[in-house]
Amino acid sequence: MSNSDSLCIALDGSDRSWILTIARSLSEHVGWLKIGLEAFLAHGPELVGEVAALGPRVFLDLKLHDIPATVRRATANCAACGADMLTVHAAGGRGMLTAAVEGANEGSRNEPPKVIAVTVLTSLDRADLDELGIERLPDDLVARWARLARDCALDGVVASAHEASMLRDECGAGFLIVTPGIRPDASAIDDQRRVLTPAEAVGAGADILVVGRPVTRADSPAEAAQKIVEEMAGARRAAADN
Repeated sequence: MSNSDSLCIALDGSDRSWILTIARSLSEHVGWLKIGLEAFLAHGPELVGEVAALGPRVFLDLKLHDIPATVRRATANCAACGADMLTVHAAGGRGMLTAAVEGANEGSRNEPPKVIAVTVLTSLDRADLDELGIERLPDDLVARWARLARDCALDGVVASAHEASMLRDECGAGFLIVTPGIRPDASAIDDQRRVLTPAEAVGAGADILVVGRPVTRADSPAEAAQKIVEEMAGARRAAADN
């Protein structure tokens, strides 16, 4: 996977014109563009097709979580509308995760989309889990749910880069680790708590880095994305030299 293929930019928002303008400006610089719940609810499957037509692969991040039959139909529809990767909540359990993979395979016209499990949201910390009645450290819960996702034949997980090294040991080299909460140096952490820089995330073993506002709100999104790609490349060269 090249460094640009490892970078995903989150097109967060509901302004269709802005989303497509940013997508066009980044189409030659990144491998993935992410459409989230807000944009999808505003513009529907048509937006997936419009973004996909620009060239990068589409990461449809809806974080599905429902009974197995509903999720199976939903992932089939995600595949049919052109998503190349989609998310479901690991907390939905074994039956739901298995159904998600089945639906993605059934709905695909060509290669099925990658099905990725969301473990612990990067906006949550130990205090949040305690308040929810989950008496586990975030790392422990991430590992448990990642193993479940792997056993259900999912392609990988969404997890903080802080957990990437541990997840690689737990789940093996072929299991994708998609990491949000990536912030270049000097960027605000916004509403994410468990964050790392691109170089730190690559060094920890993350496969695909998801970056939002530091790129989309930059004066030149293309230049901001290219700087991150270069930072990732430098981190990988340094790792290879060691």
